Amino acid sequence: MIDIDSDSQVKATAKFVRMSPFKVRRVLDQIRGRSYREALIMLEFMPYRSCEPILKVLRSAVANAEHNNGLDPVNLYISEAYADQGPVLKRFRPRAQGRAFQIKKPTCHIAIAVAPGTEA
Repeated sequence: MIDIDSDSQVKATAKFVRMSPFKVRRVLDQIRGRSYREALIMLEFMPYRSCEPILKVLRSAVANAEHNNGLDPVNLYISEAYADQGPVLKRFRPRAQGRAFQIKKPTCHIAIAVAPGTEA
C-alpha cells in the first residue's frame, strides 16, 4: 500500500504478518529515527526472525519514495515505524481427560514511513 502525507512521508505496510506485534516492536524501536542505510545494516545482522518482514517493508517504502516521488534513497530516514495488532488465530490442542487447551496465534500489521532529510 502506498500513502503520501503532506510532509512528503512515504509509507509502506505489510498486513497479517504471522508474528507477535510485541516481537516486531522490539526491532522497530531500534531502527526508528535512523537513516535508511544504517537501518539496513542493523536489520541484516540482527538475530531476530521479525527482521525479515521489517526489511521487506522498509525496502518497499524506499522503493515507493524513489519511484513515485523521485526521492534519493541516500537522504531518507525512518520517520515512523510501528506494528499494530492484527486478528488472533485461535486453535485448540487436546489435553488430558478430554479437555481442550486454547492456542493463540497472533498476527500484526507493520507500517514504516520514510521521509527525506536528516535524522530526527
